[in-house]
Amino acid sequence: MRHLLTAVRRPLLRHRAILQSANYKPQKPQPPPSPPSPPKPPKKPVSFCLHGESWEDEYNWMSQLNDRVAMRHMDVYMEQEEKYTEAVMYDTERLQSKLQAEMAPRLAAELSSPPLRWGPWLYYRRVEEGKQYPVLCRRLASLNEEFISNKSPSAGFDFTSGKKIEQKLLDYNLEAERFGGYAYEELSEVSPDHCYLAYTMYDKDNDYFKLSVRDLNFGSLCSKPQADRVSSIAWAKDGQALLYVVTDDKKRPFRLYCSMLGSNDDDVLLLEEPQENVHLGIRHTKDFRYLTVNAFSTQSSKVFLINAADPLSGMALVWECEANAHCIIEHHQEYLYLFTDAAAQGQTVDHHYLLRSPVALSCSPRDWENVFANDQELIIEDVDFCDSHVLLIVREGRKYRLYSICLPLSNSKVGVHLKEFNPQNLPLPDHVSQILPGPNYDFYSSIMRFAITSPVMPDAVVDYDLVNGKWTIVQQQNLLYERTRVLYGSASSMSSSQKSSMSINFCGNNAGDDRPWNDLTEYYACEEYDVPSYDGVLVPLTILYSRHQKKNGGSPGLLHGHGAYGEPLDKRWRNELKSLLDRGWVIAYADVRGGGGGGRKWHHDGRRTNKLNSVKDYISCAKFLIEREVVQDTKLAGWGYSAGGLLVASAINFCPDIFRAAVLKVPFLDPTHTLLMPILPLTPNDYEEFGYPGDIEDFRAIREYSPYDNIRKDVLYPAILVTSSFNTRFGVWEAAKWVARVREYSAYDPSRPVLLNLTTDVVEDNRYLQCKEAAMETAFLMKTVEP
Repeated sequence: MRHLLTAVRRPLLRHRAILQSANYKPQKPQPPPSPPSPPKPPKKPVSFCLHGESWEDEYNWMSQLNDRVAMRHMDVYMEQEEKYTEAVMYDTERLQSKLQAEMAPRLAAELSSPPLRWGPWLYYRRVEEGKQYPVLCRRLASLNEEFISNKSPSAGFDFTSGKKIEQKLLDYNLEAERFGGYAYEELSEVSPDHCYLAYTMYDKDNDYFKLSVRDLNFGSLCSKPQADRVSSIAWAKDGQALLYVVTDDKKRPFRLYCSMLGSNDDDVLLLEEPQENVHLGIRHTKDFRYLTVNAFSTQSSKVFLINAADPLSGMALVWECEANAHCIIEHHQEYLYLFTDAAAQGQTVDHHYLLRSPVALSCSPRDWENVFANDQELIIEDVDFCDSHVLLIVREGRKYRLYSICLPLSNSKVGVHLKEFNPQNLPLPDHVSQILPGPNYDFYSSIMRFAITSPVMPDAVVDYDLVNGKWTIVQQQNLLYERTRVLYGSASSMSSSQKSSMSINFCGNNAGDDRPWNDLTEYYACEEYDVPSYDGVLVPLTILYSRHQKKNGGSPGLLHGHGAYGEPLDKRWRNELKSLLDRGWVIAYADVRGGGGGGRKWHHDGRRTNKLNSVKDYISCAKFLIEREVVQDTKLAGWGYSAGGLLVASAINFCPDIFRAAVLKVPFLDPTHTLLMPILPLTPNDYEEFGYPGDIEDFRAIREYSPYDNIRKDVLYPAILVTSSFNTRFGVWEAAKWVARVREYSAYDPSRPVLLNLTTDVVEDNRYLQCKEAAMETAFLMKTVEP
């Protein structure tokens, strides 16, 4: 009745307004609303003492997950933070909507992943209309050589023959129903006989990954194996046996089991590691002939070999080296190939190298020989094998190359320089930032897949046929046509000239003449510099800007950094940054010490007691941008994700006046307390990276670079947006504590707000949330850097 009355009264009100318009008097302009006040959470100081040093943490209560009173206060505080962020960003709502409208069409639809051929099958994932999660499917390649469509219903039906040609293997929407409305898969392995699928799904109620095996012929779940807390899996006996590793209560992988499918016998425990610092991992060689078990710790790294035809016959130690070395073993024609960065002849090495040894060798210790002679100018970043070739991802300075060498290797050539193997140089675009091997499951296929990334080109998935010299761009987004180029996809979205450029001969014309890559170098420039740090070390800096919108000396800028775990800085093209580039922003990437791309020493020089090198490298790059007038001195912002958040926050503590704003995504901000009393399980890599508080030197270094412990008092800080999630590895309390202390200590300026934005879902799995969060970050930067 209320709605009916409202509908009747509305015309009368409108008529009354018309009658009153003759006596209308303009109102005085209202003053702008006063800026909202930031939340002030309660302070409950707790005292700590270690290595003769004492300190207090007034917000320690935020991390007390078992304290119900504290968690109720935390809920109230988080609600206050949410309202405060909404109030501060209220005037950017129209801008955020505009940015979302810009960004949404650029997000790759990803209706189907590029189909992967393995044996007689094409495997792929596709998203059905109206569904949140994808479906894992396959079809016989012989029935459908060309992937007709990636949309339903034609994805599963051939209208020519009138037959259903698609087989649904796993619907992750149904898996979400099994796991409380949330579907996150960590591992997925099809058996070599194509009869079973082993996969692990995250059980968020119990906080572990659960193993399931599905019969692909009938679509039903197998009764065994079904295990909890599974961290790695590998098939044996041509799919009749599955080996898997489980973790203990502290999430340490410590037990290896073997399960025989179709058997009623209990799973067999093959190995249990009692030492608390040893972690286990299992994988199969690409030809499924052998299984390798890695046992690594802070003291040593070992690799054991298991015959996949008889996994219960025992395991043999084939490699042992120093702590935390990277060790991957492959097999080819009775030779084991080891790709490692372990010390050689007692001397530490800066980069990976390739060794080989006959499988049948029975001596102990086993003899290994270098495949390639040491060459300081050619750095091998990664390797991949098929039956006919070995593929090498090589870096010469900053330039990446992709080489193929025929197998088997001649014994007379082993140990010579790489160039003496006459490697085939596979074509690549300019400004490659990373090359990632694809799954490449089919060991006996000559077609190898790689993902190519670049700051000025959308990611490209490329197939290289090593026998006939053809290469094909399987999938790459074309922003110029707002289409995604998919070889096995909708052909109507491509012109005939585009189709013809997708297959190029290695020995034919220069790839640049045909322009097969959807690069954006015509519109965006990519420049590289070597920036001297405080100690003279040269730090690589990559700068990206629009050729048509850059403002000389007056551009706002965004400086990215990470610098941890020896991982390369992600410099791939990001569609959401296009909105900033097209508005004249400069996007820069600082490859600081601690990250990847500079060898083992580069990583070690930015970790533990050397962590401050990462921070000072980042500050040096920031000063370079300002001093060279690449970015205006009052318009530089920082951006860091996870450990990169620690880097940027620590740099702000040292030089708060350099930055006008910063975005910290799920950052690691309180290493002192997280490493000292870990609420979440940490791995040896975490302590190796950031330091172990029990060691006095590490402890002092942590206290010096810790963002939470070094906030400056009565100093004006930049505007900061901290985003965190209830599903992040670093707890929400880290972000909440840091935000509260920054507001308390620093000088208050309403034009430089410190905001905390929380999400309840995993943003990476939801394109809508990705777009919404990117629009908010961009609007925040535009609001605070160039008001």
